[in-house]
Amino acid sequence: MSNTGAAESLQDARDLLKNTTGSKRLSALFDEGRFLKIDHFAKSAGNYTEAAAGYGTVEGCPVYAFAQSSDISGGAVSKAQAQKISKVYALAAKSGVPVVGIYDSIGGKLQEGADLLHAYGDILREANALSGVVPQISLILGPCIGTSAMIASCADFVVMSDKGELTIASNGEGGSAEAAAKEGNAAITAKTEKEAVAAVRSLIAKLPSNNLDAVGFEDENDGIAVPAAGNSAKDAAKAVANAGSLQELTAEFGKTAFTALAGIGCGATVGLLAYDGELDADACAKAARFIRFCDAFNMPLVSFVNAEKFTSLRAAAMLSDAYAEATAAKISVLVGNAYGPVYIVTSGRGANADYTMAWPQAVISALAPETGAIFLWNDRLNGSADPVSDRKKLIAQYAEQESNPLKAAEQGLIENVIQPEETRAELICALEMLSSKRVSTMPKKHSNIQL
Repeated sequence: MSNTGAAESLQDARDLLKNTTGSKRLSALFDEGRFLKIDHFAKSAGNYTEAAAGYGTVEGCPVYAFAQSSDISGGAVSKAQAQKISKVYALAAKSGVPVVGIYDSIGGKLQEGADLLHAYGDILREANALSGVVPQISLILGPCIGTSAMIASCADFVVMSDKGELTIASNGEGGSAEAAAKEGNAAITAKTEKEAVAAVRSLIAKLPSNNLDAVGFEDENDGIAVPAAGNSAKDAAKAVANAGSLQELTAEFGKTAFTALAGIGCGATVGLLAYDGELDADACAKAARFIRFCDAFNMPLVSFVNAEKFTSLRAAAMLSDAYAEATAAKISVLVGNAYGPVYIVTSGRGANADYTMAWPQAVISALAPETGAIFLWNDRLNGSADPVSDRKKLIAQYAEQESNPLKAAEQGLIENVIQPEETRAELICALEMLSSKRVSTMPKKHSNIQL
């Protein structure tokens, strides 16, 4: 072939491939002009591979990514596609940079038979091997069903557009973005593809490149608002974040637990948690996975507590394990109720918290005041002319005398009692002091965490 003919063939191939859905979506993900392709001309059964792949920068951060091309054989997974995606994971492992997978596929190429099983298995193995080593984000913009859904869910965060489908069921049933959000499978949902891509770019900017990298830093910024006494733990957590920095995650699942990434002052991105009311199994599972993610990448954890009890023993043990095992900086702020197991798991020695502070109205007790007063002070009601009214007064007196934060501080249960408006400044100081925290743990393969 002449030089002219070769050049024309190359240009024709480039023109064809740059217009595939996979290439277009990767171009939208990466910073303009910073997308370089991997195995760009690889073929599958005579056609170009059903996925595009490459590397570049996202908000200035190096990233590897792949995107299934639904306009080539429906984006069906093939041996050739799996080889391309596996190469992305291998290069990301060598370079220590995040991986973004964009999913839009009708399924697998069944005619490939056993090769298809190998293809799925290779990708699943690579994704699991990199968990906790580099951040992984899955972006669901079309069908992602069966084994592909399982692979996508191995990522740290799943982001979906309204047109995305994520389900293990081969018929696609129950895979809407709304269902995925309610089941805790999707961390972020967006109405449009453009908004979903923007959410991924925002996440990448907040995360370290790998588990040995320094956590990303936020510019100095004012808080969103001044925390106010009487607010929920969730509102208090939101108030201390730098304006415009907060990204809530898994909002529709386990709603009594709040999880978000945010900046606090001129320091590292932190993992914010808040607990309100009763913590059920979903809330504990949501918080535990978020804690394990933040700890894997040494991101500080700040927990706001206003919760009375757990409703699931198994889930409470799971959350306790996540807190106890985490070696990242851990700070707790008790803004309301912190009774017994809830205090121990989230803020006390059970959590191995580095610094715990409380607001003046916090109630810190081994038992709920209603229970403690009756168990310990019930004899004071002997001979009462109005036991119902006097019992209420007794409970209030018990809470004031035995469960107040000053008494907790006297007993060494917390380090400080602060006014709500002092919270952000206290956190900035504590985070600065704990930024160099290092902990050596006992050698072991892994914990046998409750799951």
